[in-house]
Amino acid sequence: MKNYLFLATLFFVFSCKEKKNSVEVKANDKPQATIVDVLVAGGSSVSNKVEVNGTVIPFETVTINPETSGRLTYLNVPDGAKVNAGAILARINDADLQASLNKTKVLLDLAQKTEQRLRKLIAINGINQADYDAALNQVNSLKADLAVTQAQLDKTVVKAPFGGVLGLRMISPGAYVSPTTAITTLQQVDKVKIDFNVPELYTGLIKKGATVTIQTNGNSPKRKATIVATDPQINATTRNLRVRAVLEGGIIEPGTFVKVLLDEKSGRNTVLVPTNTIIPDATAKKLIIIKDGKGQMVSVQTGYRGSGAVEITKGVNPGDSVVVTGVLFVRPNQPVKVRSVKKLSDLINQQQEQ
Repeated sequence: MKNYLFLATLFFVFSCKEKKNSVEVKANDKPQATIVDVLVAGGSSVSNKVEVNGTVIPFETVTINPETSGRLTYLNVPDGAKVNAGAILARINDADLQASLNKTKVLLDLAQKTEQRLRKLIAINGINQADYDAALNQVNSLKADLAVTQAQLDKTVVKAPFGGVLGLRMISPGAYVSPTTAITTLQQVDKVKIDFNVPELYTGLIKKGATVTIQTNGNSPKRKATIVATDPQINATTRNLRVRAVLEGGIIEPGTFVKVLLDEKSGRNTVLVPTNTIIPDATAKKLIIIKDGKGQMVSVQTGYRGSGAVEITKGVNPGDSVVVTGVLFVRPNQPVKVRSVKKLSDLINQQQEQ
């Protein structure tokens, strides 16, 4: 009987101990906090100094084509020469048109003499009105034929539509040409235009008459250009607005690649975070912030992108703690432990070094 009581007491003690250990294990079975570094979101001053790519184009440019078909009898297109507006560049064989013009002139002269005689007769009722009207109609018809022939003759002369610099000559004298034949090109390069595209976000910086800065490379002097026009709508595919500016002073070779700098007069305060803290999603961009010691994923909207930093226009408020390291290890609504508070400048420098 004593042995039985001893065994029962021993069993009870061990059972209580195991239950206590089980409770302790469950109490300690909590998820461990992820160690992260944070950035306290604050108002950072941003100056919209946007840099976009542009291309220099001639102020005016055209491909010189004849208006009619025929064989060239005259060609004056020196490669790269300067010409004035109205300068004759080429002539096309017009012998048949000249003959037709002379014939029409002879017929017109005879018709006019006939009309003058009949006019005197009708004044004294020497002929009926119908005969005079037929003679007058003949005169007017021949004058119209003369104008048509003269217009066709004018088309055989190829002139420079404006003053500029000729391109390379593409044909030789005596060649047979048609309206599809390119003789050369003509460009007005005493003034040049700059075409560039601006993202939709920065269209507020674009105003007709505003000045932009042009630079061909990192070491070249900066020049000014004046915005003269924009496309009437933003491209629905690229979400860019096409802008045209005219260069002020000096000439840049057409076709040259340039950098266009758009400056906002005054900076503005906004929230900036390192670019690598943004988590891309199929439908949105997200950040992880800390609230009540736990990580929370929030959807954000971005704006200005600078060197290593991106502007947050919506989703994060000044004073929020944004997770900047260990982003991939943080789970929503799970505890996190802040190791240190980073500065934005240090994080950007670290990204650039990597």
